[in-house]
Amino acid sequence: QVQLVESGGDLVQTGSSLTLSCAFSGRTFASYAVGWFRQSPGKERDFVAHITGTGGLTEYGDSVKGRFTISRDNGKRTVYLQMNRLNTEDTAVYSCAARRSLSTVLPGRTDYEYWGQGTQVTVSP
Repeated sequence: QVQLVESGGDLVQTGSSLTLSCAFSGRTFASYAVGWFRQSPGKERDFVAHITGTGGLTEYGDSVKGRFTISRDNGKRTVYLQMNRLNTEDTAVYSCAARRSLSTVLPGRTDYEYWGQGTQVTVSP
C-alpha cells in the first residue's frame, strides 16, 4: 500500500528558504502524481503545488507561485518542495498526497487519495 512521509519542517525567519521532502513507498512511484497541501489554524486546507508522475507537468497555488518549486526524483522515490522567500503567511502544517494518474494530465486538486501525516513549518517575523 502507498505510504507517504514528510520531513524537513522547521522554525525559520521571514525571508528564509526551506526544502520539504515527501518519501513514497509501496507502489510504482512514477505512476502517481504527488501534491503538497498546507493547513493553518482557522483556515481550510490550501493547495500548494502538484506534479505528474514523470515530472512533466506542474501547477502551483496563487499564493506560492514564483516562490515555491515542486520537483521529484523517482530514483529516490521522493518529491520535494523548495520554498523561498518565506513569510509568516506560509506558516502551516504541510502534507503531501498522492494519486495514481496519467502522466499527461494533473489530477483534480481534491482528488488525492493517499496522505502523509504532515510536517510543521513555522515562519517567524
